[in-house]
Amino acid sequence: MSLTNASPSRFDAPGHPPATTTEFQGVRSLHLGTSWVQGAMRLAKPDNIELEYVQMMMMWLLFNDRPRHIVQLGLGSAALTKFCYRRLPDARVTAVELNPNVIAICNAQFGLPPNDGRLNVMEMNAMDFVLDPANHGSVDILQVDLYDEEARGPVLDSPEFYQACFDCLSDGGIMTTNVFGDFANYDKNLQAMELVFDAVVWLPEVHDANIVVIAFKQSPVLDFSVLYERAGAIKKSLNLPAKSWVNGLKGWMLDQQ
Repeated sequence: MSLTNASPSRFDAPGHPPATTTEFQGVRSLHLGTSWVQGAMRLAKPDNIELEYVQMMMMWLLFNDRPRHIVQLGLGSAALTKFCYRRLPDARVTAVELNPNVIAICNAQFGLPPNDGRLNVMEMNAMDFVLDPANHGSVDILQVDLYDEEARGPVLDSPEFYQACFDCLSDGGIMTTNVFGDFANYDKNLQAMELVFDAVVWLPEVHDANIVVIAFKQSPVLDFSVLYERAGAIKKSLNLPAKSWVNGLKGWMLDQQ
């Protein structure tokens, strides 16, 4: 999430904020009718994850490299959804997005593939998805990035919401979430997650005050030699800066002592 100058390309079905794009130095950015950047794509590398904090949302790979079902709450520019779909061919990928304008612009301008046997982009409220008992226990990885056009903080951040996220996770499931906005949001969200999850870790902010949190249904054993080894494999196979994630986890551990 960051600020930039907005421009004309619009998808604006009524009842929801319009989805608009800007382009600068080869990067196309998504906006919801305001100057806040809600996602980005480098035109020369449309299936890569452009923004560093969005890359960090993939740090669950350090703990699970073979998820069966990945769910994204909040489609953004579809960067995470596309990456998981293209680069993790054994996984089913579900994305939940309330705003039909966002889905339309991702299909038209951000290279989002059509739904198929592995990919399901659903137009619905994320709260309805996580509260649905049919989804409980069915998700290995949950990625949460829920912002409206004002970007003051996550639109869903109650203990009830995070409990429902927890309920959706399978045994050993992991949630990553982006916390951004007014300073009070950080404590509110972290406390709500800590009420529910067995372990909650946050990494230092990397981009315009976005903080990425990783929350575990069951607390993992943090063996840093193993994590650095996994980080090397992730860098090699997926070209993600996973060593920096391990450094962040290590820094967090030292801060807690």
